[in-house]
Amino acid sequence: MIRWNVDPEIFNIGNFALRWYGVLFAAAFITGFEVIKRIFIREKVSEKHLDRLLIYTIVSTVLGARLGHTLFYEPEIYLANPLRILKVWEGGLASHGAAITIPLAFYVFARKYNFSWLWILDRVAIITALAGGFIRTGNLFNSEIIGKPTDVPWAFIFERVSPLPRHPSQIYEAVAYFAIFGALRALYEKPRLRNSPGFLFGFFLITVFGVRFLIEFLKEHQVAFEASLPLDMGQLLSIPLVLLGFWLVIRALARESKTPEPQGKPFPRKKGA
Repeated sequence: MIRWNVDPEIFNIGNFALRWYGVLFAAAFITGFEVIKRIFIREKVSEKHLDRLLIYTIVSTVLGARLGHTLFYEPEIYLANPLRILKVWEGGLASHGAAITIPLAFYVFARKYNFSWLWILDRVAIITALAGGFIRTGNLFNSEIIGKPTDVPWAFIFERVSPLPRHPSQIYEAVAYFAIFGALRALYEKPRLRNSPGFLFGFFLITVFGVRFLIEFLKEHQVAFEASLPLDMGQLLSIPLVLLGFWLVIRALARESKTPEPQGKPFPRKKGA
């Protein structure tokens, strides 16, 4: 049994508070940037594209995840006080929202800079899984997204929330996402899979949202209305993403068996480019 009573704030000066969640959220982008930078260098893609891609990634992730939470889980709270949507450091991000806005942002990026859309999604999927691990660790420091009561030896008592021992669901997800990052990184090293457009992104959708679906059974409902649903909101939103992942993987392997994607061509080059 572990008693958890960590202060979400590292320190505060006046109205400014540095929170563990914010630090881990920033660490997710910094670490992810280094990983994707090495991928770009390895595949001989100009770093100027990486800087642009980083901006698209940050904006679409924060915007999508925040809006996803406010629209899917607590619309009445945020519609009553819209400015609260800007307080990202308080937590309240939905990965399903980001799963919608990130591909859309990358589609715009791909069209503007003449990249292959699936090439981008495949590479960024690797660091997105890594980011998920950091963000769920941030949820742990916030004592949020807690699990259901349990008597397992590793149960946590989140003293700021409840006196009952509970599943540390944040840790379950964080460990799973870090493991998925490792798996994606290993799959990327296999040329056949790396050069099958959509395979890595499809694998990401299957594993991340498949894990999310299963762990939701061990979580408390995030909002009251979920108690009346046959599955909770996280599970309902995960199902179509897992199905999309299977379609992408099957499609990628079928196409690869017929006409393998040439190596070293992350995007079609225009004349004079």
